Amino acid sequence: MAQASEAREVPQAASASETIVQRLAAKVCAFDQSQLTKASVAQAKTCILDTIGVTLAGLPEPCTQILLKTPGVAPPGPCLIFGTHRRTSALDAALINGTASHALDYDDFSGALGGHHSVPLVSTLFALAEERGASGEALIAAYVIGVETMIRLARAVNFHHYDKGWHPTSTLGTFGTAAAACHMMKLDPARTARALSIGASLASGLKANFGTMTKPLHIGHCSRNGLFAALIAEGGFEAADDVFEHHQGFLDVFNGPGNYDIEKMFENWGAPWEIEASSIGLKQFPCCGSTHPAIIMALKLRNEEAVRAADIAQIRVLPHERRLRHTNTPHPLTPLDAKFSVQYAVARALQDGAVRLKDFEGDAHLDPGIRRLLDLTEASPHPDMPNDGKNQWGAEVIATLKDGRRLSRRVENLVGRGGDNPMSSSELWDKFSDCASRALPREQIAPLFERLETLEKVSEMPQVMRLLEVSDLHKPAPKTVVFAPRGAEEAPETTWVP
Repeated sequence: MAQASEAREVPQAASASETIVQRLAAKVCAFDQSQLTKASVAQAKTCILDTIGVTLAGLPEPCTQILLKTPGVAPPGPCLIFGTHRRTSALDAALINGTASHALDYDDFSGALGGHHSVPLVSTLFALAEERGASGEALIAAYVIGVETMIRLARAVNFHHYDKGWHPTSTLGTFGTAAAACHMMKLDPARTARALSIGASLASGLKANFGTMTKPLHIGHCSRNGLFAALIAEGGFEAADDVFEHHQGFLDVFNGPGNYDIEKMFENWGAPWEIEASSIGLKQFPCCGSTHPAIIMALKLRNEEAVRAADIAQIRVLPHERRLRHTNTPHPLTPLDAKFSVQYAVARALQDGAVRLKDFEGDAHLDPGIRRLLDLTEASPHPDMPNDGKNQWGAEVIATLKDGRRLSRRVENLVGRGGDNPMSSSELWDKFSDCASRALPREQIAPLFERLETLEKVSEMPQVMRLLEVSDLHKPAPKTVVFAPRGAEEAPETTWVP
């Protein structure tokens, strides 16, 4: 890879005649590997590696398996569906791998984005790199500019965009994916601007579908749409140049007039790169990131105060209001519901001292001990954590014991494992190997991990892709997965067909 430096781009004044999408396209096209820092390369590799792991873990999930069996989806092509022997078009590989990457809600996230910055990008870039013969260094560079694009947009539209009910991972991820794909494809500013404009009409994703299979579908959908926008722009497809500032354009339609700040897209661009921010966090637990501050506080109570589930008389969970709005599920009905239940996550942490993949499978959410704790749990917004405050990721957990003691732990801001609290190499390996073992033969997992750790040295993506492929000889036996969509009385069955 080109030598990573500490050089930063010098901001340039925008031409009065440039539209927002043209300014954004110019930034994307001006970027090159020489502007990467050692920190941005290291964090990009960690996030990409983590995303590959959770994508493999998401392969057996019903949402991924239903897509694989849907007529017309994934016809033969050059791009691998991870953890299988099947290959399809780059578009459908982005759709299926993208959906799998978010199936378990175990992927990394950004506090500034209000969502997951890697999953819209990784499936698309691996498919495109495989199809077009790009190197690992080109993939890392495209990833970094994709993250920059979507989080810069988030800074312009959040928190109103998030609070209104849009799923930023999907709505803004469409732009990030289009930008990353255009960079890898080496499109010029005009075609890149068109791709971003096309992406504005393809952006979607509603938070109303959190806790269902449609949430991970948002990711597959935006991964495919961002790539689709780049591909047709490459071919000369046209789109409006004023798609952001038009009175019926993206900003006014999605946010409403006066509810965004355009200049936040561009100020201090690349200084530092968004991928280096402390608000980038890896998930230590396989559930909604908004539950994690409360999980950590519950684990502290258990470990530091020797709190045991049998001794608890009452539990109060007090997250920041923004963290509670979509995780206030007092009695989850399905494994997916449980992923968006801060009450369930805290109960698990207090009872088991851990929150693991198996806790969101089958009937784990019906565990009698957990149900007892849920009956004792109340959740409400923390009264001392302002909705418009700088810190948006706080939580307090209070346990009242049968002997009358009242114990609590509180954190003001904890955005996953990153920044000053990174996952160690051994913790990252433990998570990756646990995830990858759900789709790959054991002997491929360590070599894949090592290859991804040195992704910038990969000259041709087949060196990586063959470690992600499972031959017919190693194909896992079909297994039946039972799942219950939210509100369903009976649980239909689906079969894993890798």
